[in-house]
Amino acid sequence: MSNWLMPAEWAPHSRTWMAWPSSGYTLGETEAEAMEARETWAAVANAVVRFEPVSMLCERDDLELALAFVDPAVELIPADLNDAWMRDIGPTFVKDSAGKLAGVNWVFNGWGAQTWATWDKDAKVAEFIDQQIEVATIHSPLVNEGGGLHVNGAGKVLLTETVQLGEGRNSTWSKEEVEAEIHSRLGTSEAIWLRRGLTRDYDEFGTRGHVDIVACFASENTILFHNQENPEHPDFAISQEVRRTLEEAGDFELIPVAAPTTLRDDEGWVDYSYINHYVVNGGVILCGFGDANDGRAVATLQQAYPDREIVLVDARPLFARGGGIHCITQQQPA
Repeated sequence: MSNWLMPAEWAPHSRTWMAWPSSGYTLGETEAEAMEARETWAAVANAVVRFEPVSMLCERDDLELALAFVDPAVELIPADLNDAWMRDIGPTFVKDSAGKLAGVNWVFNGWGAQTWATWDKDAKVAEFIDQQIEVATIHSPLVNEGGGLHVNGAGKVLLTETVQLGEGRNSTWSKEEVEAEIHSRLGTSEAIWLRRGLTRDYDEFGTRGHVDIVACFASENTILFHNQENPEHPDFAISQEVRRTLEEAGDFELIPVAAPTTLRDDEGWVDYSYINHYVVNGGVILCGFGDANDGRAVATLQQAYPDREIVLVDARPLFARGGGIHCITQQQPA
């Protein structure tokens, strides 16, 4: 067993890390798109900071601009960035048996060296954050991102075959080698592999199957999973496959979370998912979609997290850019 353990997301946080959108496709090509990105990232930061401190990396040239959007309680830290998906570029925090904190720095290469991505700055973000808070960096040779894993804090980790074993990441590794590396870094002992992610996540700006829009632990023995109820959507079959995989994985309470009723946007099938929420101290920041099922999702998550306040934030601008609320946040354990 590893001396290090990644605490579950619902364990107490000392703060949340985020990054301000400053460039590239995330910011968009028009001023209207840039404004939408800034307003949405700020809305998430402002929701989180009600519950716990938020530290946000920001390009120096954008510091003054960001101040106009974020709550004064949000700490802005000058940093060099390509993008703003902190879950994937930031450190994965772990603790040892004495409670000492460290940050795992996976190899980040733009979600499998995708042609549109640049990552010369983002690949250094994890170590930069570790230096800011004066904790050790644990370097891993595995190409991986924080959105590609989810732990229950008690030995189990959710993974996806098309991420950790996919082309551009670790296609020359065996499943056993990937598991051994992840277990050694996160203190886990059992991997639950999903075969694939949601359909839209394989489009141009997708991650090729991140688990954090498909399934997540809500407690040590509870798993929430994305449940597409409409047979017209290609994710209908994926939801059924995920359920079967999780049923075979052990004695978990499985809670289906109904997908939004919205099936398509201007680009095709949506991957709108309430699974991509973020658990904070005393609350849950939940993706909203202006959808008839938003209320159902709130009720389902209130059941899963009975002692936390559920806060909806419109996540459609995030999903249009390839991610959600969980994707732009990273917890630092207390």
